[in-house]
Amino acid sequence: MSTGDEPASLRIETAGPGSIAAQRIRDAYTGDVLPAEALLTPEKVSAAPGTSNLPPAVLCLGRAEELARLRRILSSRHEGAITQSGAVHGLGGIGKSTLALHYAHRYRGDYSLIWWINAASPDEIETSLTALTHTLVPSWAAEASRVAQVAWAMQWLAWHPGWLLVYDNVENPDDLTPYTGALHHGHHLATSRRTTGWPDNAPTLMLGNLDPDDATTLLCRLVFKDVTPTARQQADARALVRELGYFPLAIKQAGAYLAQNRGISCDAYRRRLDSKLAKTAHGSDAERTLARIWSVTLHTLEQADPLAVELLYTAAWLAPDDIPHSLLTPPGTEPDDIAEAVGTLAAYSMVTDTGTTLSLHRMVQTVLRTPQRTDGSQSTRHPRGRERAEQAALHQLTPPPGQGTPTEDRWDALTPHLVTLAATRPPEHHNPPLTNAYEAAGDRLHQQGHTARAISLFEATLAQYEQVLGDIHPDTLASRNNLAYAYESAGDLGRAVPLFEATLAQREQVLGDIHPDTLTSRNNLAKAYESTGDLRRAIALFEATIAQSEQVLGDTHPHTLASRNNLAYAYESAGDLGRATPLFEATLAQYEQVLGDTHPDTLASRNNLAIAYESAGDLGRATPLFEATLAQREQVLGDTHPDTLTSRHNLASAYRSAGDLGRAVPLFEATLAQREQVLGDTHPDTLTSRNNLAIAYESAGDLGRAIPLFEATLAQREQVLGDTNPHTLTSRQNLASAYESAGDLGRAIPLFEATLAQYEQVLGDTHPYTLASRNNLAGAYRSAGDLGRATLLFEVTLAQCEQVLGDIHPYTLSSRNNLASVYESAGDLGRAVPLFEATLAQREQVLGDTHPHTLTSRQNLASAYRSAGDLGRAVPLFEATLAQREQVLGDTHPHTLASRNSLARARELIESVQQLNTANSATKDGTQPPSETTERSV
Repeated sequence: MSTGDEPASLRIETAGPGSIAAQRIRDAYTGDVLPAEALLTPEKVSAAPGTSNLPPAVLCLGRAEELARLRRILSSRHEGAITQSGAVHGLGGIGKSTLALHYAHRYRGDYSLIWWINAASPDEIETSLTALTHTLVPSWAAEASRVAQVAWAMQWLAWHPGWLLVYDNVENPDDLTPYTGALHHGHHLATSRRTTGWPDNAPTLMLGNLDPDDATTLLCRLVFKDVTPTARQQADARALVRELGYFPLAIKQAGAYLAQNRGISCDAYRRRLDSKLAKTAHGSDAERTLARIWSVTLHTLEQADPLAVELLYTAAWLAPDDIPHSLLTPPGTEPDDIAEAVGTLAAYSMVTDTGTTLSLHRMVQTVLRTPQRTDGSQSTRHPRGRERAEQAALHQLTPPPGQGTPTEDRWDALTPHLVTLAATRPPEHHNPPLTNAYEAAGDRLHQQGHTARAISLFEATLAQYEQVLGDIHPDTLASRNNLAYAYESAGDLGRAVPLFEATLAQREQVLGDIHPDTLTSRNNLAKAYESTGDLRRAIALFEATIAQSEQVLGDTHPHTLASRNNLAYAYESAGDLGRATPLFEATLAQYEQVLGDTHPDTLASRNNLAIAYESAGDLGRATPLFEATLAQREQVLGDTHPDTLTSRHNLASAYRSAGDLGRAVPLFEATLAQREQVLGDTHPDTLTSRNNLAIAYESAGDLGRAIPLFEATLAQREQVLGDTNPHTLTSRQNLASAYESAGDLGRAIPLFEATLAQYEQVLGDTHPYTLASRNNLAGAYRSAGDLGRATLLFEVTLAQCEQVLGDIHPYTLSSRNNLASVYESAGDLGRAVPLFEATLAQREQVLGDTHPHTLTSRQNLASAYRSAGDLGRAVPLFEATLAQREQVLGDTHPHTLASRNSLARARELIESVQQLNTANSATKDGTQPPSETTERSV
């Protein structure tokens, strides 16, 4: 667990080598660890001049103005932009990729490296980055894991300037934010059908159809090559492009057909298209036009090369990019025959071929996946090519005898195609081997920290189990649990909780109330309730689960201990440290007795107890325990094991809590660098490290580094976790707080307001995170001098905290402190002082006399006494608080320095009053330091 912001633990049920199933073990990891030779420093590896993976140049006519505009976009620094980037968007088939490719070839000499990235999904972007690593360090990349290769490529791009990355066919602009937000020394160019969703500061170029003259010239160039067409031929070409709507892809397809069939004129081809018009009633104008063209082309190819047509329909069901020829080569088929068939398709512009892989235009796939009847209605038969695509994927996962299991590289290359097959599965479709492949691919994504990307795989798996095994078979129930967990990982609690509830009810009915799988479901549902902020139901369910685990499995069974750990964490979340800490202590003692002092689960329990001590403000016990746990993990697990990195991260958090930023910041930086290398740049734990390093920078007053890091982390979390995942909302909240710290309330307040609205929508009006967000927005209103809105919002938040969390929950105490502070700011000391006194008394009782929050309350009460002119009570309280802060936090902690300053100003004020009374002079006009900053709730 990481203090303040840690991803949810893994609780998914899995099976197979290298898989993991855990019940709230708070730091677990499976997967590849970067070998020592991976420390080939990217900054020392140079790319050869002209390095690129660009496809061959293609004909691009009539886009001179657009090309010049694109050059201006990428050559000029734009206001508010971190780096130069731009996007070309428009309809599918309009020529976006052609323009981007033309630009890349035209200005190739201006870039140190150009890399073409298939960007339809995050997985495909990562695959393209691994290809960059293979190009620059082939010997090391051959042995490295996928996450290590992606991390290396990212580090290389971060170190070297002057490159161009072309992201082709972007489906979701948010997929680019981990790269445009983190890589600042080159140009980013995207092509996409999406017209919205681009950052406000990213200029875009809308691409439209060709004008009639350019469209006619393009068709003539494709059909007649270097021969000048006659006036009649030009007139026929003009009539044909008008029929095609001046649509570039349609012109390209028609031109390729006519070039391959020289005996057919443009006019004859246009008449053939007219005969197909009534048979293509469905889809957009562009789809109908292309369907007519492909109907003509496919009819010709069926006669000339049936294998090419079968390949085309097979590829229609796979991911559109990077389809290996080998994937399309069935057993017993000669590779040369496949290569010849692919060449035929490329000649007709149906596919783009690299020699080893091919790509299809997405609109080609859309039309081919929905074959039409002769009457224009959609066919209901089994889609053509689907079965062959499934067989091709399964063949790749069945190596010849003696070659073992599929390699990691083969799985990585095949996973995007499995995801596509799962997302396009026909209703009631049955293929058990493919279901196993879906499940295995989903487990691999889960192990890599990308569980949310596996949703379509788990949905397909569950549908198959329900159909084949029935609704309540144990394997169906396990699959349902896994899908619920994937929804939870994606932050979709609206689908996760009902599915967990249904799975538990079914397991209770089928397996019985105390079956181990039923207990697992009960534990998982309790955790989901906790994630939604429903701690009352979560705690009750955890307590019931523990009682049953003790009865069924025994008091010291690992699952019982894990449940006990989860209950302790729920107590901590509810602010009940009086029950949480003793339970953590008891659980650790049992782990030590049952599993030994250095077992990984014992070390995890020790880590959790240290966090509880830190939450209680007992840094005197927390920090040494973090240090001891780190030393043991380094010895038992190694220096770069993910659990060791978690301990290192948590120790840095403890140093930050103690105000020792001199040790905290370097340790956060080192841990982040190691997590980037070991886990990859966008692993949830890496994102947590990046978030907490930004917090440390902010604590040190280094907003110049904090804000860009918060912005980059937010962009990556939006891409990896989704826009409304609780961790994404935390990042958004942290960025707003950093803007507030920088005095930029113009950006802070709207971001606080937007985040609060999202919390209310996603988690509900009274979830603890929603209440914290409301508290922070009120604090921003106070910073802006809007005391009317601040006071009202603080009062509402306090009332909700008291009702939902109880009178002495830490959030409630923070709200009470903040309301007292705003009363003081408004000059209402009659309400401020008693509320400060009550809050201090409660914090002394709940948190102890020297907890940092107790000391804050004591400091604020002293400030209120001073504001009320009661220096007789203010000065002794300032003195006592300073002495305690020196003892607890150290002599140079920022809060200690604030206490020392406040005491000095109070004494100075006493001297001024004494001088006034003695000399009967005017009152000294000095600025009074206010009470400490409004507390943020995290």
